[in-house]
This record gives sequence, C-alpha cells and structure tokens, in this order.
Amino acid sequence: MEGIFMKSLKIIVAAALAASMLVGCGSTSDDKAIYNFSSEADVTSLDSSVSDDGVSFNAIHAFSEGLMDITAKGGTKLVPAAASSYKVSDDGLTYTFTIRKNAKWSNGDDLTADDFVYSWRKLIANAGSYAYIFGKEGACIKNADELAELGTTAGDKIKELGVEAKDKKTLQVTLSQPCPYFLEIMTFPCFYPQNQKFVEKCGSKYATDAKYLLANGPFKVTKWTKSNKITFEKNNKYYDADKIELDGLNMYLVQDPKTAAAAFDNGKVDFATINSALVDKYEGKDSLVKFKQGYMYYLYLNFNNKALANTNIRKALSLAIDRKDLCNKVLKDGSREADGFVSADFTYGPDGKEYRSEGKDYTQYNLKEAQVAFDQGLKELGVSSLKLRLLYGTDETPADTEAEYLQACFKKLKGLDIEMVATVKKDRVERQKSDNFDISCARWGPDFPDPITYLNLVSTGNSNNYGKYNNAKYDQLIATSTTERDAKKRWQMLYQAEDICMSEYAVLPVFQKGAASLQNKKYTGIVYEAALGSAFTFKFIHKTK
Repeated sequence: MEGIFMKSLKIIVAAALAASMLVGCGSTSDDKAIYNFSSEADVTSLDSSVSDDGVSFNAIHAFSEGLMDITAKGGTKLVPAAASSYKVSDDGLTYTFTIRKNAKWSNGDDLTADDFVYSWRKLIANAGSYAYIFGKEGACIKNADELAELGTTAGDKIKELGVEAKDKKTLQVTLSQPCPYFLEIMTFPCFYPQNQKFVEKCGSKYATDAKYLLANGPFKVTKWTKSNKITFEKNNKYYDADKIELDGLNMYLVQDPKTAAAAFDNGKVDFATINSALVDKYEGKDSLVKFKQGYMYYLYLNFNNKALANTNIRKALSLAIDRKDLCNKVLKDGSREADGFVSADFTYGPDGKEYRSEGKDYTQYNLKEAQVAFDQGLKELGVSSLKLRLLYGTDETPADTEAEYLQACFKKLKGLDIEMVATVKKDRVERQKSDNFDISCARWGPDFPDPITYLNLVSTGNSNNYGKYNNAKYDQLIATSTTERDAKKRWQMLYQAEDICMSEYAVLPVFQKGAASLQNKKYTGIVYEAALGSAFTFKFIHKTK
C-alpha cells in the first residue's frame, strides 16, 4: 500500500454472554482451551457474498480466510494467507496470486483459484451490498463497475470481471487502474472464496446452518443457534492448524452489556462488551480495556433542504457541538472527538506519519460563534427561526445517546427548534435514500485502511452521498487521486479534498467510536483491526501460562 497502513491495536480479550445462556456452561475446561466471545448484535448472514455487518464479519473471519491477512503483531504488515505468494506487474494493473498447495476446505477439497473466481462473480451477479467495492470505489477490478450496474441481469457478461484462474493454484486479477491499497482490501470478507460445488449442492440453504457451511479458515462452525450462539471448533484441515492453540470458540449473539458484565464478574465468561452506563463501575480495574474503533459517527445534512444548503446554518450546527464533552462525560467508552472526516490512528502516509497528525482540526466548539453564524444564516434565508428534523436509529447504540446530546446542543441556538425522529437503522437508511430527512445520525466503518474510504462518501454520484453534497473541484481531486502513482502527491490530494469538504461542512463529523470491554487475562493474542475486513481475529489466541 506504498506506506499506507492501519495502525493495529492488539488487545488481550476474552468473551462474555448473557447469564441466561450460561447455565452449566463454563468459559473453559482444564483440558481444553475454549474461547468465549460475546457480541451485542446478531449475525445477519454467514454468506460472505451477502453479509455487510461487523458481527457477521467477525464470525466469517473465524472460519474463512482471504488471500491476505494480518500477522499476530497486527496490521502494520500484511502477509499472504490463503495465497502463499503474489506478484505485481510493473504498471500495477495485474496481481498474480499463488494459492497455497496445502490449502484445503474442511471437507477435504483443495482450495483453488476457481473458488475465488466463483465467489467474486457470485457477489456481483447477485447484486450484493458490497458489489461497489470491487470497482473504482474500492479494489478497481476491471469491468467491476459496469457489471455491478447490471447486477442480476449480467448473465454471461459476468465472465468479463477482471479475475481469472490461470490454473488450479494461480489466480490473476486485472485492475482498471492502479489501486494503492489493493492488498489491504483483499482482507475484506466479500473477497473470501467459496466452494462452488458445495454451494450449488446446498442451493438456497447455503450458509443457513452449520451443516451448510464449509471452512477454509482456522475454525469451522459445528453448531449455529440463530440469535443465540455459534459454536466453532479448530479446523484440522487448515493449512496452519498446528499453530492454532485454541480448541474451540463460542460466539454469543445479542448480548445485553449489563447481563454480560454480571456473567464476567461471576467468572463464567472471558469477554464482555460494556456500555457507558457501566464504565464508571469498572474504572481503575485491570479487566477494563478501552480501545478505538474505526467507526466514524457523523451527520448527513440534506443539501436539498433550503436552510441546510446555507453554509452559515451548517457552520452553526457544527460549532454548537461540544464533541469532547460528549465523549468524555457521556459516552466514556474510549470514544474520541472527531477532528475531521478521516478517523485518527487509522491510516499512515508514505512518510509513515498518521493521517490526522498532519491534517487540520475542523471541529471546534464555540457556542457564541455558532449563534453569530446561525443569525447570519437566518438573515440570508429571510426567516426568523427554523425547525429541523434529527433522524436517528434507536437500534444503533450509541446513536440514540448521541442524538439526545445533539438535541441539547442545538437547542442552545436561539431560533432553532429540533424535532427528534426516532426509527430503526433500516428505516433510517431508506429515509436517507428517499431524501426524507433534514439531519441524520450516520456512521461509517472503513472498508480498507485508506482515507478514500471516508472521502469517497461525499463524491458526486456516490451511492452513500445522501446529503447530495456537490463540489466539482472536490470530485476532481478524488478522481485524480485514484490514478496518481506518486504516493506523496496522492496524499496531498486527499488532504486538499478533505479541506474542501470540511470547510463547506459537507457532513458534520461528531466522534470516532471507542469500545469498553471486560477482559479475562487468562487469554492473550486476539487482534483487533477496524479497517481490514473484520474487527477481530481469533487465530492467534492462546492461554497464558
């Protein structure tokens, strides 16, 4: 990635689950190392061509693996995974991967280059959520954008996708333009392989139950109770099985933080995610660990709304938010105030410096200046007051807490009335798509460790540009940065682009999500990576002596 890597956060963790599910179920036994990991949310799908959420990615990454992966030390360096090696052409347009000779599926079938070709074509042909990431907004694979447009109508044209099995163990990927983060994006679950013969035999039942899943990763799924628990055991067919120290993994789903914390206190589990309401109780204890996540929480502003199309109104809203107070006194989970649209401690430039350390701070708090800007905006609009709707999902914690805090901030602006519109994530997204909002609480988890994963969001025509921000110079910088081979020049283009969109308040960054968890020190080795496809990697976990 020409020096652009996400800084990893390696954390020692252990898992948690609701007490109601713990009867007769200890976290480990004396003779086996069974790691219990709890998730606050549910899995949506274990089909890598369908899933689009972090909990599903965690589960999929436990039993499946792509061409590249992180090391036990974290994400400053990537290594070949299902591939044993790769070569890049001089023009940066062709990547040739050699699939490991001893890479197999859990049923004994060889892992082949065709498994990747099949999986990638399948996702695009089925119009998967991440079809866009194969094109110029992501991996820049040849013909991906055109085929994603066709989706389910692609037919035989899907064979024009720039991926080919040259032989059983040689995969060749052709790009439409150089992609400086191509190897990093290969860690994302949508680029994982699938066994065509097995998938087609399962038909519509594929990935709906443990018996309809195959593994090529360190673990395999042995039981899946929906909205409850996924049980994994070590996959002895995995090419690196002799280095996997865990005998198994339990992933508990939809766990309430309060109940999970109680289970952790009782010594029954190893990892418990807790919320801000519980942080004070565990502050100062070595079991409490806080860490940054890649999720950026920000506000979409609807530029089709005459009031929000006014720069001074947008400026006033931004200046009215006390982001530090929100993070330090309300969230208290390791979240930090957003300085710009690109997260901190997330990506590094060609000089090795962290992106935000070289970038500007665009999010000052100044209520007095906010009122001045708001009054000027009202004057320009020819009105004496405004009423704006604040849309948020009640099932997107802590977006509900964020929304309540923002309402209190905005109410301090004289002449502004805020109407709270509470809904669920699915409806929030639909309202954004249909232009039925004024201000919306949104979040974005990075797809790969490069600033463009955020900056693309406000490009003209981007499917996620719900606010309909439009700036020709910004679009030109983003477009040119995708083809610039000089890493230093490209980096400066990205800084310039961010300066434009932040100076115009294209979106209002609020905070970078943190997480607070309770961790059993009996285990070490879990690696957390927010921008490399899945947040947690379990294969390096081991018991301490």
